[in-house]
Amino acid sequence: MAEIDELRARIAELEGENAALRESADASPVRSGRARTAVAVILIILGLLLAPVAAIGTWARLELVDTERFVSTFAPLADDPAVQAFVADEVTTAIDENVDIEGMVADVIGGIAELGLPPRATAALGLLEVPAAQGIRSLIGNTVDDLVASPAFSNVWEQSLRLTHERALAVIQGDPEAILTIDEDGTLSVRLDPIAAAVKAELSDRGVGFADAIPSVERQIPIAQASSLVLVRTLYNVAVAVGFWLPWAVLGLLVAGVALTRSRLNALAWTAAGFAAVFALLASGIGVGSGFFVAAVSPSVMPAAAADALFTQLTALMLSAIVALAVLGALAAVGAWLAGSSRPATLVRESAGVGFAALRSAGDRHGVGTGRFGALVDRWRTTILVAAAVIGGLIIFTNRPPTVGGVASVVAGVAVVFLLVELLRRPQGSGADGEEHRAEVRDQPNEPDEDAEPVEVPQG
Repeated sequence: MAEIDELRARIAELEGENAALRESADASPVRSGRARTAVAVILIILGLLLAPVAAIGTWARLELVDTERFVSTFAPLADDPAVQAFVADEVTTAIDENVDIEGMVADVIGGIAELGLPPRATAALGLLEVPAAQGIRSLIGNTVDDLVASPAFSNVWEQSLRLTHERALAVIQGDPEAILTIDEDGTLSVRLDPIAAAVKAELSDRGVGFADAIPSVERQIPIAQASSLVLVRTLYNVAVAVGFWLPWAVLGLLVAGVALTRSRLNALAWTAAGFAAVFALLASGIGVGSGFFVAAVSPSVMPAAAADALFTQLTALMLSAIVALAVLGALAAVGAWLAGSSRPATLVRESAGVGFAALRSAGDRHGVGTGRFGALVDRWRTTILVAAAVIGGLIIFTNRPPTVGGVASVVAGVAVVFLLVELLRRPQGSGADGEEHRAEVRDQPNEPDEDAEPVEVPQG
């Protein structure tokens, strides 16, 4: 009996060990799944947080690397009436501060008076000094206004931007020889000496004798204060270093996060929705930032109209890219939801499947079928659809910055591929062959399945 009791105890001990092992084995996948989910969430959140930085950094890098893009951003400012009025006032003020118009008029009239004119003529000349000075100021002001409003000013502005762009890095670093300079305190300014030189040449062409007396104008127009440029300079430094690679890193983080989840379609839908929300908030932030920028620089630095035109033109391309990315995220979220397992998405797919099946049947009845090619398309359907989506995403991603039109075109192209695949594919058992197959099945006798388990019928 003692041996039997010992054997029973040993069996109970082994059963306990086996139960513990089974519990450990069951708990291990749970812990592993939770760890994977936690890592996936961290990667997705990190990617979403870095996505706006990547977008702004890419925009800054493109503005400084691509000459044509840089010129196309700033050149239209020369045609804005508010900017023209501001520049004309600044140039006129700069010339007036550097030229002693009253002294020049007094010297001219004094020289005439020394020619021995009658006393009345000399007195009359003295009365002409103030009107003459005012007339010269008016002439300078009108000349400046005409020049700034003419195509010549636009050409000077564009040529200056194009020539300066080669020194864009020096501009950000505050090179005083660039037309756009940033001082040590972070103030962004535009140099007026090229414009003043053009005004001087125009006056000389009109025969104004004192034009040669206009000296070189060393004056700058501050267009943004340091408080509004600290973030821009920081983002510029980031853009120069990682402006090209950061978007790829963001894409890698998001893809890795989605790939680690168990339900990838749900994760993709939520990630895309978060992506759209992040860029929608960024677009709203730019709209709010416009008001802060105008309030910060006007009227102490420039008029509100000129400040608004500057901010709008500067952020136009970036805002377009942000809106495009928000639209892309929203469309990707909708697509992932439609491909998911929720009941509404399933009903939508089933309804679409019925419609496509009806179209294929109509084609078969009219002798327009896809035959073996359709079967091949059906066999590789998933691969074709995934490849189309991936290629579309890469096209959008590599053509930076994206635009709403570009995103819409690529999405439309991918949608066309999806529609063609659904129309051309011939699912197994469909079409004429499918009808024959179903007829054969109906003609066959109902034979019992040998592999089927017997069903016990309860006795009443």
